[in-house]
Amino acid sequence: MTIENRTMGSKVFHAVNASLLLLFSLITVIPFLYILAVSFTSPAEVVKGGLMLFPKEFTLAAYRYIFSTDTMVRAILVSVYITVFGTAINLFFTSITAYPLARSTLKGRRTILLLVLLTMLFSGGMIPTYFVVKAFGMINTYWSLMIPTAISAFNLIVLKNFFQQIPDGLEDAAKIDGCSDLGILFRIVLPLSLPAMATFGLFYAVGHWNTYFNAVMYINDSVKFPVQIVLRQIVLLSQDQIGDSTTQQDPGDYLPQTIRMASIVIATVPILLVYPFLQKHFAKGVMLGSVKG
Repeated sequence: MTIENRTMGSKVFHAVNASLLLLFSLITVIPFLYILAVSFTSPAEVVKGGLMLFPKEFTLAAYRYIFSTDTMVRAILVSVYITVFGTAINLFFTSITAYPLARSTLKGRRTILLLVLLTMLFSGGMIPTYFVVKAFGMINTYWSLMIPTAISAFNLIVLKNFFQQIPDGLEDAAKIDGCSDLGILFRIVLPLSLPAMATFGLFYAVGHWNTYFNAVMYINDSVKFPVQIVLRQIVLLSQDQIGDSTTQQDPGDYLPQTIRMASIVIATVPILLVYPFLQKHFAKGVMLGSVKG
């Protein structure tokens, strides 16, 4: 239906639909713009209050405070390391576990799926999990932040169902050509599953980047702290400095509000920068171009 042939009701519907989508988009974007603006605004302007979408009296004071030592840079590198290698571990173990479970010929398949589902309802608890991590010698190591969460039961089930949609004819043809099971997984199944792998990879990456509780439990050395713990310490330190100040009428150089907003920006921007590289895979069909006629 062309624009000229649309009825008046159709035009009104599309106009209202576009207006609502624009409104919801603004509701989503405005908080991010406010956080970004406050992080670059001078403390004196922030004290005045009000909604700001653009920095007033542009300053990098909050970021200078956060990056005043090499602690933040080291923490960011630690988080990048955990995110990259942790996500790779997640995708590897999730895929090699989901693929055999997607095959109906696997013996004991229902029992294994039942055990996987039970982990979604029951867990060993915080203290038993800590003892298991300690027993494997992973305390105060980066492995403690990656291995215990190597597989998400929910993601495993979804990926298994995703693999089941791939026609058996592709695998049979690969076996005729002499391809092994691992070869089928890495050469056929995973390339056809890029949308799912990209989605789960992003979920895993966000989880590793935002890791906080596990790091508090398992990491004792401050040199190995990820960015979330360091940001929390910076915010608490800035609040203590304001509380001990004798000139609280003056905003000073360390206003907690600007530091909080700068901390949110630092913790959010890296993941936002990764998303555009994965976005194209979300819209692709899993079987696009793989099977014809």
